[in-house]
Amino acid sequence: QVQLVESGGGLVQPGGSLRLSCAASGSISVINAMGWYRQAPGNQRELVATITGGGSTNYADSVNGRFTISRDNAKNTVYLQMNSLKPEDTAVYYCNADVTTVWRRRTNVWGQGTQVGVSA
Repeated sequence: QVQLVESGGGLVQPGGSLRLSCAASGSISVINAMGWYRQAPGNQRELVATITGGGSTNYADSVNGRFTISRDNAKNTVYLQMNSLKPEDTAVYYCNADVTTVWRRRTNVWGQGTQVGVSA
């Protein structure tokens, strides 16, 4: 099995910054793409940013230029640096990973979510 554990959420004022982390553990052979998604109350879960194993990144238009996704393959960890936060960034942020296990099975895994609040 594979587990994802997120950390780094919290409450900040508009214009502030937060850094989210997500560490993967378990029966991992290869972590392919990793990403961050978010879900605000009453809304569907939406993509925030993704990063491939080779480091190629993709961002939602709403966060492009403010958020940066990165990963440390040695630590099986993905990060989301969030700058210039806005109230509309308030949501539960979920980590996602596309993993090939040691049994050669490809699986998609979600973390439990971490709350980010942006308010004056």
